[in-house]
Amino acid sequence: MLRKIFFLMLISASFSASAFQSDTSAYQTQRLRINALLAERSAKFGQYDESLNARTGIFGFQTKNDIRNSNEILRQIVLNDNNIFKELKTLMEYKDLEVTAIKTNADQTNSRIQNYMLAIKKLQDQNQELRAEAKALEKSKSFSNTVIILLILSITGLVWFFTKKIKGIFLTKADEKNIF
Repeated sequence: MLRKIFFLMLISASFSASAFQSDTSAYQTQRLRINALLAERSAKFGQYDESLNARTGIFGFQTKNDIRNSNEILRQIVLNDNNIFKELKTLMEYKDLEVTAIKTNADQTNSRIQNYMLAIKKLQDQNQELRAEAKALEKSKSFSNTVIILLILSITGLVWFFTKKIKGIFLTKADEKNIF
């Protein structure tokens, strides 16, 4: 029975560990996505900086196409930032899930520890009660033995006394018969 319980606890622990591992790998994957988006953002800023310095017009001025190109790159940076915020939100949700899972696990562990402590305390109290009861029974047994021994001695003494008295009565009657 104890083996079965231990086996079930081991299986449940392995399932929770694998679930925690998948959460951790999802968290790591999410971090990699965010890092890739941040690297892409840095590259886009480099492109934006270059497009601001690009002057393809006459006399070194910017043309409408240069400005449009710069604005398009800036728009892509903003869209990328929006994606980064979405991915960060997802990452924070993973983190919150991990924190919640750890807290739940800690609460369950504390609950089990408290239950074990209560069970141990209850067993210790029962053990003390049983020891006290055993001492009382031992005292009662020794008192009973003493009473029985006294009764046996009393009965033996009475039997001896009455046998002596009966012998004495028979001897006195026999003596009376011999005298007459």
